[in-house]
Amino acid sequence: MARAWLWGLGLVFAVDAHAEILTASKAVQLALKNNSQVIGAEAGVLDARAGLYGAYSGILPNLSASISRSGRLTKDAVGNSAIGGIAFPPQTTFRDESYSTQPVVSGRWNILSLSNLSDFSSARSGLRAAKQSQQATRNDVALAARRQFYEVVRAVRLAQVSSGAVRLSRDDERRVRALFEVGSVSRSELYRAQVRTSQSQLDSVLSWHQVTVQRIALARLLGIRESAMGEVDTLLTATPIEVDEPALIAEAAKNRPDLQAADNELISAKASVNSARFLRLPYITLGGQVALQSSSTSTFDQPAQDSLGAEIPGSSLTSNTRLETDRSYGGQVALNWDFFDGLATDARIAANRARQMRAQENRDALYRNLESEVHQAVMTYREALEGDRLARRTLESATENLKLIQEKYNVGSSTILDLIDAQVQLQRAQSDVVSALAAIRVAEAQLNRVRGRAE
Repeated sequence: MARAWLWGLGLVFAVDAHAEILTASKAVQLALKNNSQVIGAEAGVLDARAGLYGAYSGILPNLSASISRSGRLTKDAVGNSAIGGIAFPPQTTFRDESYSTQPVVSGRWNILSLSNLSDFSSARSGLRAAKQSQQATRNDVALAARRQFYEVVRAVRLAQVSSGAVRLSRDDERRVRALFEVGSVSRSELYRAQVRTSQSQLDSVLSWHQVTVQRIALARLLGIRESAMGEVDTLLTATPIEVDEPALIAEAAKNRPDLQAADNELISAKASVNSARFLRLPYITLGGQVALQSSSTSTFDQPAQDSLGAEIPGSSLTSNTRLETDRSYGGQVALNWDFFDGLATDARIAANRARQMRAQENRDALYRNLESEVHQAVMTYREALEGDRLARRTLESATENLKLIQEKYNVGSSTILDLIDAQVQLQRAQSDVVSALAAIRVAEAQLNRVRGRAE
């Protein structure tokens, strides 16, 4: 008994006293904020957006600007030349120096490339698929958070029932011991009471351990520390609703984000296949450049030459050149054809066909299983409602039974064991009602998820 209560107290002390009471809605909010799957889905959208930007570069013009400054300096160059076996006098250059500055704006544009256009279409559909997959992931995480939240609620209630059973077992053992000491019961009755107490203590320890396990699982799902999660709100209410299954199927087919993501993923995959095939076709490019206010200067210093072309020793002749251009234009239109690229196009076609095959199968499976998935969710909800009705009827019967046993015990026509059993049955019936309510809330979340509005 003491260990069981210590276990429960240990759970209480492990919880942050300043943390707010955790409700199901708050749990969903934390999961949508911190869960690793949600973060991964957001990263997937960024990846898809990066792919779309990359596809834009294939259909939009590429512009660039540059400015260059170049220079060349040659000193003391000596050489000669021979024409027809006749050697000319050596030619000497004392200094040859030149500089130029050239600002250039250039551009290139694939004005007609079917491959790039299909690639852009694929990337745009891929981005839509990523956004809808992100919403589907959020719906799945919201459902998982609600389901695990109610698992914690159920575990807490069962642990409370186990703690109550321990108290009853100890009372039973205390009364049996008193009767044994006055000789009213045998020693075997006392041993059986002790066994019941030990078993109740063990069940209580295991129940509180299960509470901790379920809390840790919920904390992992929410992306927070278990000690910072606070106590879980164990109050449950549920209002039955009417479910129209055909209308639910139609709503799911229209609004489910995973179905829409599968459709767009298939469109994107087909466009990728076309993009790869169009790589075998010629494409037209347009290019051009503009040079603005370019300039160049050069200085040439060499010996002077006489009338026969021979250098005059000790003389020096300097020539300077300067050229400035306000602007110059250039451009080209080219028809290009990559008719052999080492089977790279074939590899890309095969890879995109594989992607299309997987996307087609995924989409077909989702639509094929839609009706059965909705039907299963509806059945689960109706089963939860029926379970709740039976649990409430059991609770009423257990309450009346306890009253009857209590009256019999008061007049001596019933034993203490009968009274304890009736009390335990009542507590278990109360726990079953809580479990049934939790099942209804989980089934409601499942219904919302299959219709595409789980959040």
